Amino acid sequence: MTNSMINPPILDLLEKVDNRYSLVIVTSKRARQLIEGYPALLKEEGLKPLTVAINEVNEGIVEYESVKEGIK
Repeated sequence: MTNSMINPPILDLLEKVDNRYSLVIVTSKRARQLIEGYPALLKEEGLKPLTVAINEVNEGIVEYESVKEGIK
């Protein structure tokens, strides 16, 4: 996966979250917030909301809570 076209690479992003599922949930929820008008935490102009969300996760700016208990 060293020749990934995704920047930042998935492996780098996975160091910031628990697993791939969490990565998808965190970035998609943050992108939705940006679409709804919440301010970006990074000053990046002209990027799509999902790209901004991914960059925020990569920088460690976005926080999330992992719930261990739930419906079984």
